[in-house]
Amino acid sequence: MNYLFGQKQRVTIAGILSIKPKYIVMDEPTAMLDPEGKEDVQKIVKKLKKEGYTIIYITNIIDEIFISDRVVVLEKGKFVKEFKTKDILKNIEFLKEKEIRIPKSVEILQKLEEKGIKINLEEIS
Repeated sequence: MNYLFGQKQRVTIAGILSIKPKYIVMDEPTAMLDPEGKEDVQKIVKKLKKEGYTIIYITNIIDEIFISDRVVVLEKGKFVKEFKTKDILKNIEFLKEKEIRIPKSVEILQKLEEKGIKINLEEIS
């Protein structure tokens, strides 16, 4: 069943690309997909970014944050804050204040940074 949903996302993306848009808005594109389907959609998004498309990626899945260049946080439909994804470690306290779950990978990066080990997030995305 999940495989079918993954195919629907691919067909939808193909249809959108056929009209050569300037911007692509994706609202929860990995919802209801299994891990393999999510990975496939994320690969497509990364490829489109490399090809120069501007993608607005809406998600409640915080672990998908690294697919983006920038993060915009909304609260009750209003703009609260924007920051570059690579600056997520500088925004941990803000995310916690807003009760936004911190990805496990970010918690690990934060602990490494506290130990003096710096990792350039731009190199791993």
